[in-house]
Amino acid sequence: MPEAIAYELAKKQKEISVAEFFERNKHILGFGNPTRALFTSVKEGVDNALDACEESGILPDIYVEVKNPTEEECVVIVEDNGPGIIKQQVPHIFARLLYGSRFHSVRQSRGQQGIGISAVLLYGQLTTGKHAKIISKIQDDQPAVLTELAIDTNKNRGEVQHQEIMHWDKPSGTRVEVNLNADYKRGKRFVYDYLQSTSIVNPHARITFKEADGTEHVFERTADILPKKCEEIQPHPYGVELGTLIKMSKETKARKLASFLKTDFSSMGDRTANAVCDEAKLDRNLNPADISRDQFLALHQAFKKVKIMAPSTECLSPIGEILIRRSLKNETREISPEFIFTASRPASVFTGSPFQVEVGIVYGGNLPKDKPVKLLRFANRIPLLYQQGDCAITTAIASIDWRRYGLDQPSGNGIPIGPAIFLTHVASTKIPYTSESKEAIADVEEIENEIKLAFRECARKIQLHINKKVRRVKTREKFDLITKILPEIAKKSAHMLNKPIPPLEKVITKIMDVVWIEDVVEYEKVRGKPIQRKLDATSPTGQIESGGWIAKSTIMVVNYKSKPQKFNLYALFPKDAVVGEVKPKPTKVTDSYIKWSLESIDPTKKIDILFELAGLNKGDFDENELYVQNINPAYVIGADKWEGE
Repeated sequence: MPEAIAYELAKKQKEISVAEFFERNKHILGFGNPTRALFTSVKEGVDNALDACEESGILPDIYVEVKNPTEEECVVIVEDNGPGIIKQQVPHIFARLLYGSRFHSVRQSRGQQGIGISAVLLYGQLTTGKHAKIISKIQDDQPAVLTELAIDTNKNRGEVQHQEIMHWDKPSGTRVEVNLNADYKRGKRFVYDYLQSTSIVNPHARITFKEADGTEHVFERTADILPKKCEEIQPHPYGVELGTLIKMSKETKARKLASFLKTDFSSMGDRTANAVCDEAKLDRNLNPADISRDQFLALHQAFKKVKIMAPSTECLSPIGEILIRRSLKNETREISPEFIFTASRPASVFTGSPFQVEVGIVYGGNLPKDKPVKLLRFANRIPLLYQQGDCAITTAIASIDWRRYGLDQPSGNGIPIGPAIFLTHVASTKIPYTSESKEAIADVEEIENEIKLAFRECARKIQLHINKKVRRVKTREKFDLITKILPEIAKKSAHMLNKPIPPLEKVITKIMDVVWIEDVVEYEKVRGKPIQRKLDATSPTGQIESGGWIAKSTIMVVNYKSKPQKFNLYALFPKDAVVGEVKPKPTKVTDSYIKWSLESIDPTKKIDILFELAGLNKGDFDENELYVQNINPAYVIGADKWEGE
């Protein structure tokens, strides 16, 4: 009878624990096959180690080891020098899924759900039946604690199998050791690629990788400064959904609608809160707990109609152009690339979530010319090694017409072919991953547009560089003629005819008919006491530390035109640099460029310009970006037209 069947079915219904769910759906978390299982296990361990160190203000020193005792089994070890974990929290952090401190935080972070490292222990337990070993030490003068952990999947709780105090010759830190079924032969390449890529976007980290045969790879840190600490912000009105809005109203401490809007949301001041209330036709003194669903709907619709300022970007921690360039230069030194260009977009917003895009292009050298460019994809400093074809980064790059910038792209779309590496980093409070395994970014129009704009900016720099190089090569023959050959001809002719050497100015300007700009950048070690430098009231200032480097840029400007020339010259420099000595005195110095108003330069006369930059590593700045104003750029070799800030 239907009634009996209904009661029988009701008896079978029961709650499924989150651990049980992932136990049966481990592919969702990146454990779909033994190769990816090894990579995912290392990735989750390293991500946790980096987060722990950064949040404690410690430069990460991470050790990764993979052992391969049998053909099917691997032992993954990840050790860090972070603050350690108190023993009461170890079972929760390492053996309880969906347990963490970042899920409700609106700020950039590697992980949010509290699944990653617990999923590794769960997979290890499922495939080998062995317990994970966690060593943690929180203070130099205290002993370490060794904990052997299992996961009770029915309760989603960690079970301590054994715990003991032990000596560990380390001031503080955490060591995770997990046995799991994995394909080491196929997986070790992905582990190496992941760690190498991680070192590029985490230049402040030192990572050591020990393979099963004892081979060690060390990825040295290229920066001694930790990333900017992200400040937590409130949700933005543009990104909140109706149900979430109702839930927030029940949890708020505010007793008036206007106060609720100002305290529980970002970018909402008095004016904006009042405008939203007026648009929704709601009294700003209403108690949020007493608002009906229809009133919330009106409020939610008002958010979209009122212009609300973008959320603060203090919640983001981009890498920065200098560090991206430095990391790429360090990782590609064996390739000897011709040049490396980077670009960074201003922060933007999608569905209320702030995000920022940074890109870099490595070009030339020993890179293959007949293969598609290599893509390096990153999100919140995490490498994305799988699902390249399903990623918004790939879609954005493929949609650009790269033929305009000198790369081969037969159909006008798709990944271009040429000797290049493309790096993309998306930093956001909410990366829209396509799955829980965090391997690709979903198609979000705002993100794709910013990626395209960033790469076009980078590509324009490449185009300018190549054009400048071609023009310089074409003009070099004339330059050599007038500076070396022509004076010798005049000298010998005058000697043969027993006459004075004739003036060459008119001949030189007739042959050349350009303004020639040549520059060189050299580095000098700072010795002695630190130097404090400031040019004037409008210039940036800073201390040049002893033992650091000074980049000395020398620019030679020669007028090879028949008439005197007067124009403005601009030299761009990295925003993190400190400006030192500048000769002649500039007209203007900002945080990104120096401007000179060059007075009348007579035919065949030259002006020498010098400026110094500090606060950089050797090689961070090795090529000038020069621009001219108030002169036809077609007459100038070595600089491009100034388009303004």
